[in-house]
Amino acid sequence: MIKKIATALFLTLILSNIQAAYAQDDMEALMNATEAPKKKEFTTATFKGTRLINLHTIEVAGKRSLDFRISHRFGALNGGLNEAFGLDGGASIRLGLEYSYDGRLQFGVGRTNIDKTGDLFAKYRLLRQTTNNSMPLSMTLFAGMYYTMAKDPNKAISGIDKYSNQNNRLSYAYQLIIGRKFSERFSFQVAPTMVHFNLVEKLSDSNDMYAVCAATRFKFTRRFALTAEYCWRATEWSRDTYYDSFAVGLDIETGGHVFQLQFVNSLGVLENQFIPKTTTKWSNAGVRLGFNISRVFSL
Repeated sequence: MIKKIATALFLTLILSNIQAAYAQDDMEALMNATEAPKKKEFTTATFKGTRLINLHTIEVAGKRSLDFRISHRFGALNGGLNEAFGLDGGASIRLGLEYSYDGRLQFGVGRTNIDKTGDLFAKYRLLRQTTNNSMPLSMTLFAGMYYTMAKDPNKAISGIDKYSNQNNRLSYAYQLIIGRKFSERFSFQVAPTMVHFNLVEKLSDSNDMYAVCAATRFKFTRRFALTAEYCWRATEWSRDTYYDSFAVGLDIETGGHVFQLQFVNSLGVLENQFIPKTTTKWSNAGVRLGFNISRVFSL
């Protein structure tokens, strides 16, 4: 009788240990599942659109998104009352379409009346900032090509058409755009830039121009944000004729589109125009009222 009781107690002890071992394994599995790494989350809306004022931002159009953009600049304020402070003066306008299929690679095409220029560009999102700062910044590559359809104004006098070689109508721009969203309100980016002209105005001019452009955005309400951008030209060939481009603006979010109001000293809106060839400056009121309108369609 005692032997049977001892045997029963021994078997009970073994079963208890086995059950405890399984319970421990279940607890460890539950803890491991709880501690499993979370899915990587990316920072969104570093800038509200693919352009800030003139400059491209690190942003790329969303998946299967088509962005229709209008950019307009009036004449300079120093035209005075007779020119309605620039409203009557010569203006520039660009119409553009930008599309991305996967939200990472974007293509765009546009046309501006300045030098009757058509432009084609591509952007590629190389790196993207994460919410946990495992990637602390975003990086986007940009390349643009520009083709002027203007006629040579001196052909009738000189008898020589500088555009007889079609390659002379082409110019290019390349940027490495690096940015970070520091908070829900403040974002900043910098973009080392090269602009190349197949044809330059003077023999002493270099075909390549280098610049560093910076841009920032401060969101002070849900729908309003202050913006600013500046391009410092490192190449000297145009410094005696042209000025650095500087602009300040206001972003207004209105449902399906963004309205951007700005003051800028450049008439041109393309990289081969406003970076190397801004002809007016802030110090003598050579500033222009301008606006951008963006309307995004999901395709």
